[in-house]
Amino acid sequence: MIILFYWERRINIKLRVSNFTQQYEGMPIIEDVSFYLQEDEFVTLIGPSGCGKSTIFNMIAGIVPIDEGKVSIDGEDCTGKIGQVSYMYQKDLLLPWKRVIDNTALPLIIKGDSIKEARKKIIPYLALFGLEGFEYKYPAQLSGGMRQRAALLRTYMFSKDIVLLDEPFGGLDAITRSKMQYWLLEVADQVRASVLFITHDIEEAIYLSDRIYVLTERPARVREEVAISLPRPRAREIVTSAQFNRIKKHILFSLS
Repeated sequence: MIILFYWERRINIKLRVSNFTQQYEGMPIIEDVSFYLQEDEFVTLIGPSGCGKSTIFNMIAGIVPIDEGKVSIDGEDCTGKIGQVSYMYQKDLLLPWKRVIDNTALPLIIKGDSIKEARKKIIPYLALFGLEGFEYKYPAQLSGGMRQRAALLRTYMFSKDIVLLDEPFGGLDAITRSKMQYWLLEVADQVRASVLFITHDIEEAIYLSDRIYVLTERPARVREEVAISLPRPRAREIVTSAQFNRIKKHILFSLS
């Protein structure tokens, strides 16, 4: 079922997941899940806790083998291939003994750059990611929000095309989380990343997304696709609008 609160025709599908099916110890956890992510688009997966959202991300990233299904990136079969997308977990996973500039440069060093070359490439992004002036701090010296900024920059430097974010703001307090959501929209727009996002927060999903896929209880299936009609750029006040709350009500009923 597709609920169209808004539809805008785009031109390039970056990522397509086709007919994902997965079992764990004989128990079905994902059943015939298909969806797509278009260029410069922000798409969210939302569903009950434990329904298999993170497993879907792990399958896309090639971390776990796929029982059935296919991953296509820019039309090419990338099923089971590691290193095709960026992937950030809820925990920032910053290395405590490395400064911010070296934590964020780590993907470039892994790809073969020297430390000097990697640092040079990171510097232009520090201001955009709100890290200018913090580049020589250690993770323990940063707030939760600043740590997530550093983790997001590190994730972005791994692969600039497709970014998977698994509840990146789940551990933040409500005020910081709201600020980070607003900031993420600005950054995603400027770097033109295609973002696939997981959250349990319906308001967060609506505020950030172009489209939302609502998943069922395990085994996860796509219950419906909801395209969001809210204008961009999005002001924080939009979460109190009648249109926003109409979409929220619909998704609440879909999840119940």
